[in-house]
Amino acid sequence: MVDFEWYRSFIYIYKYNSVSEAAKARIMTQPAMSQHLASLEAEVGELLFTRTSRKMVPTERGKELYSQVAPLIESLEVTSLSFHSISLPTLSIIRIGSAIEYYYENILPELSEFNTCTVSHFGTADQLLELLKEDKIDIVITSQKYQSPGIEYSFLCEEEFVIVAPKHLEIPENLNLKSKEQWLLSQEWISYGLDLPIIRRLWREHFKKRPIIKPNHIIPNLHLILKAIESGMGISLIPTYILVNSMHEEKSKVLFKELKINNKLYIAYKTKNKHLPEINNLVKKLLMKI
Repeated sequence: MVDFEWYRSFIYIYKYNSVSEAAKARIMTQPAMSQHLASLEAEVGELLFTRTSRKMVPTERGKELYSQVAPLIESLEVTSLSFHSISLPTLSIIRIGSAIEYYYENILPELSEFNTCTVSHFGTADQLLELLKEDKIDIVITSQKYQSPGIEYSFLCEEEFVIVAPKHLEIPENLNLKSKEQWLLSQEWISYGLDLPIIRRLWREHFKKRPIIKPNHIIPNLHLILKAIESGMGISLIPTYILVNSMHEEKSKVLFKELKINNKLYIAYKTKNKHLPEINNLVKKLLMKI
């Protein structure tokens, strides 16, 4: 007879691609976790994962079983927790971590609707996820997904970055892809960081190489980069949700609209807190705004 805990262990191994990391997340020993998987595989009659030196790769049967079982297990866990939700700890304050630009455009305008007190933290994905691991933040909006025991991610949205220039900048017409690259390389660039984070991604995706760009200005704030563009200091990549007013007021324009890059954003939170009413409600509200 299949043990319910075998399925739970299987789901955690699937999520973390690792028996050891899944064991840490479930607060179990690695041998016990391995035994759960072995017992389930014996019951199913097929291997659910292919073991490699670096990670556990689900087989086709494993993928099929996960798609069937995961929603049922999660539903059972939610139902079980609802029976004793009164005994769960409550949060009087929710600590939110986000890039300041996304926070300003998408979270701040809705803050009063969250119906809870908040403390906001701003920083890079690395910094914010580290605070989440240390229990210094409850929810993080992040573009990075790191496999870390006890942290889960929910897809939030995709932000679209486009190349933005001052309104007066003259653009040659009828350029092929190679000519567009050469023209872009000849321009003055403004970057978020010295490592050209989003610019490198655009070049890899569209030109299949690294950009040879030395930015004229490094400004680690997308709103300020846009202001610099509007004043004629150069070009850069800006997410479309920041551009609305600038485009409406004809202070900037998008170059080569086909040369864009998408960036996925996620909501990260501790597994142990995912069923807290305050966390649940905030995550739902954030997802509803998309």
